[in-house]
Amino acid sequence: MTLPPKAQIVVIGGGIIGCSTAYHLARDHKADVILLEQGKLTSGSTWHAAGLVGQLRSSASITRVLKYSVDLYKRLDKETGLETGWKMTGCLRLATNQDRWTEYRRLATTARSFGMEMHLISPEEVKRMWPLMDVSDLVGASWLPTDGQASPSDITQSLAKGARMHGAKIHEGVRVIGFGMKGDRIASVRTDKGEIECETVVNCAGQWARQVGAMVGINVPLQPVKHQYIVTEKIPGLAADAATLRDPDRRTYFKEEVGGLVMGGYEPNPQPWTTGDVPNDWEFRLFDDDFDHFEQHMEQAIARIPALEQAGVKQMINGSESFTPDGNFILGAAPECSNMFVGAGFNAFGIASGGGAGWVLAEWAMTGEAPLDLWVVDIRRFSDLHRDRQWVCDRTLEAYGKHYTIGFPHEEYTSGRPRIVSPLYDRLKKHRAVFGSKLGWERPNWFAPEGTEARDEYSMGRQNWFHPVGAEHRHVREAVGIFDQSSFAKYELSGKDAAAALDWICANDVSRPIGRLTYTQLLNTRGGIEADLTVARLSEDRFYIVTGTGFRTHDAAWIVDHLPNGDARLSDITEDWGTLSLMGPRSREVLARVTDADVSNAAFPFGHLRELSVAGTAVRALRVTYVGELGWELHIPIAAIGDVFDALMAAGVNEAIRPIGYRALESLRLEKGYRAWSSDITPNDTPFEAGLGWAVKLRKNTPFMGRDALEVAAGKPLGKRFVGFTLDNPDAVLLGRETILRDGKPVGYLTSGGYGYTIGKSIGYGYVRDQSGVSDDFMNAGRYDLVVAGETLPARIGLEPFYDPTNVRVKS
Repeated sequence: MTLPPKAQIVVIGGGIIGCSTAYHLARDHKADVILLEQGKLTSGSTWHAAGLVGQLRSSASITRVLKYSVDLYKRLDKETGLETGWKMTGCLRLATNQDRWTEYRRLATTARSFGMEMHLISPEEVKRMWPLMDVSDLVGASWLPTDGQASPSDITQSLAKGARMHGAKIHEGVRVIGFGMKGDRIASVRTDKGEIECETVVNCAGQWARQVGAMVGINVPLQPVKHQYIVTEKIPGLAADAATLRDPDRRTYFKEEVGGLVMGGYEPNPQPWTTGDVPNDWEFRLFDDDFDHFEQHMEQAIARIPALEQAGVKQMINGSESFTPDGNFILGAAPECSNMFVGAGFNAFGIASGGGAGWVLAEWAMTGEAPLDLWVVDIRRFSDLHRDRQWVCDRTLEAYGKHYTIGFPHEEYTSGRPRIVSPLYDRLKKHRAVFGSKLGWERPNWFAPEGTEARDEYSMGRQNWFHPVGAEHRHVREAVGIFDQSSFAKYELSGKDAAAALDWICANDVSRPIGRLTYTQLLNTRGGIEADLTVARLSEDRFYIVTGTGFRTHDAAWIVDHLPNGDARLSDITEDWGTLSLMGPRSREVLARVTDADVSNAAFPFGHLRELSVAGTAVRALRVTYVGELGWELHIPIAAIGDVFDALMAAGVNEAIRPIGYRALESLRLEKGYRAWSSDITPNDTPFEAGLGWAVKLRKNTPFMGRDALEVAAGKPLGKRFVGFTLDNPDAVLLGRETILRDGKPVGYLTSGGYGYTIGKSIGYGYVRDQSGVSDDFMNAGRYDLVVAGETLPARIGLEPFYDPTNVRVKS
């Protein structure tokens, strides 16, 4: 076999993801693509996958990806002549307690928001659909009629044939051993059979993806975990079209196969394989059967389907599957190497995801942009923290163990903590902080009053922090609070061409005088919002950039990828600077006591940056707010943040200054209508749709990323618009994804939700959609309801922020 000397794109890995990617590259983009498989097609994890195909996820975009998979599997055989084994059996998810039932009621609302069919049915209906099942402990079940099952190997072979039909070349028995580099770009793929020059590489190497990435310094944080299931002999009375079954309270799943059952589960004590390299020859190989470990599933399965006790076990599969630290798969452009894309870590959802993942990954690799909002699976959600193999293993096992647990709102992971702490960690613990974690950083979510336990107690209704957070919220509205936001990602862009580079990257005008700061979005070519951040000008050729904790890798990579040629260098200085946000109507009085500088509105207006001396330390003070009150972000050399915190706390005794947590920050920003990237604003949304057109420099005759798309949209009626809603029902808990009804018809769903303690109401935000336009008149003419966990509740629309719409206190 002779390999071609060059190709436009090389796909590494011949499982379902690699074959789907090659198929879509060849079919949709007519790309010159070569797929390399070290063994035989399907020989990694694909061949032993269970083959369940579900579609509903908490992300609209990922649900769309999975729906695409189902649509593809339905018709692929007609194109290629090879069956996929697709059966639309529908899926039952069982509930045995009220918390699970509430979860399903919320899921049913999410399904409606995303245009999917999902029904909640009684135990009696479940029994009629699945006569072999014991339903005596059921509260009910959810029924998704368009879910189903498929044959993993058959789908993969069909995709491979389709790829070849459209011109892709597939070579089996070829192992990648390295890459030829030009700077930070891959120039060639080196294999044990020769070298191939290429423009782009797509790493779909499954459980070997981490090792392939490591060859060029790319981190793909995967952990192989042993996952077992059994295949039974035929079971009398089992229908060939029996619905696939998920029984999460018993941690098990089932599907019909040749008259018998496939049954497996997700145990709370999973078994990792290796934190080192997966052997290259681990093809079509399994681990020894482990009946002792599997017994916990067998016991639960027999209790649910008593006929299993008499069924013979035809086969036990104990294979390795790649899982990730957050339970979401990995797609996208690697931040360390601009022309390697990754599709891996599918957490046993590879068959359900395969068709759609190949579609978006092909589009991403060809255009350099994801075709829709894929943040929840973007490889750039990780950081250097995820290079720690043991940490990744521990967190991944926790995520695996939570696979079927009830998804309580605001639930935090516990493994591998504390990992990264601010110098204020011990001080905040003394104030009874209850911490959460974001990209490894410990951050105070709320502060427990004396006499209460300083820990989260999860529930489906109002949780134990609801009233303490309300007290924190009111304190910021009425006096002054201090937030430790040291986890903010912080960069400096410097060089003689830095200003010009930012002018191209940023939608807003950041070419302001030294000492000014600007809120801006970074846009893709569709005009969608890829990031939102603040840019402060330190000097003619130095800019200080601040963005959210979780977006550190993503935003830095986006900036670097889109820097025009010239002298502009980005440095990540996150750990060099701590951040204290001093917020509230009394914040000026406190700040004035710890500095000799004039902090009056005349001397230090909103949107400005000044260097102040506080507690003997030079502090970068940014006059900006995310809570709708007068305030400053104080950026402090990290070693001095303790001294500055102590000075502020001492200076604010008369104002009863107190530390405030992130849950109060969220409620404060909701009242003010500030948007949150990744939920309220995403790559799917333009600034015009999000109500952020004021932050776009279209009037300035300057080219910038996304301008062409916005110019086309400017002046046309908006098809969707970001607005707020309140509910009078005091018990309604809004979380996001609740359906918006206008005059009884679905017109969108909430992107975020919470409670506004100042106004005393639940608040939600989302996009109202109408193809004919969403003018003020259209908005105000409708009658609105929100569907909350299946219950339709009257809502009031708000086209302006619900709190302090005149900005009087913020900007004075």
